[in-house]
Amino acid sequence: MNAREAARKIVEQHFPSCTGAVLAGSVVRGEATNTSDLDIVIFDKKLPASYRTSFNSFGWPVEAFVHNSESYKFFFESDRKRARPSLPDMVANGVIIKNEDGIMDKIKVEANQILTNGPDKWTKEEIDLKRYFLTDVLDDFIGSEYRPEELFILNKLMDLVCEFILRTKNQWVGDSKGMYRALQRHDDTLTEELIRSVDTFYQYNEKKSMIEFVDRILEPYGGRFFEGFLLGKMESAQSKEM
Repeated sequence: MNAREAARKIVEQHFPSCTGAVLAGSVVRGEATNTSDLDIVIFDKKLPASYRTSFNSFGWPVEAFVHNSESYKFFFESDRKRARPSLPDMVANGVIIKNEDGIMDKIKVEANQILTNGPDKWTKEEIDLKRYFLTDVLDDFIGSEYRPEELFILNKLMDLVCEFILRTKNQWVGDSKGMYRALQRHDDTLTEELIRSVDTFYQYNEKKSMIEFVDRILEPYGGRFFEGFLLGKMESAQSKEM
């Protein structure tokens, strides 16, 4: 059974009282693999609270994100604040499966508006904080001589530098493969350069290209940041005075 037909039957069988539903994820984007599941967002105004559930049905693994008429708004705002618009993206780019009284039309407008507006812009203080953390991990990578640790450090370094690139450009970020997709959408050339730098270390144990890549990303914002970093001192002093 194809994905859309299965999704309709799943909604009818498992969520018969819902007023709205969308099918999202890789099957909608045309990127499905042998392990892809069906991501279905459900809206049921009678539910007391939102929940998430996974099950198998009609030959498909299914992940259902179930909301009432208010709970999705909390997740929309939470996703916006963390700059990872998981639920807004699923709703905005998903295929409508059920749409009683045009409920999905309204929620899709809300989701699209969030995606269009983009995340909050990082402040100077936030950029400096992220520079500090990125510098700390980069120093660990440079100094480590134990390959098992280097592999874990490099994974963390990749996440941090991808986040820094995207957020300093006021772009959405992702998680896991979603981070790669977000970076590729923003700058395909830069993405390929990052991948080459990482592969160079994996294959040849050569760190230079990755170090130079991170330094170049940091350079427009002041470069590596260690000397002069301060976090919490003023707050602590004020609390003592009180």
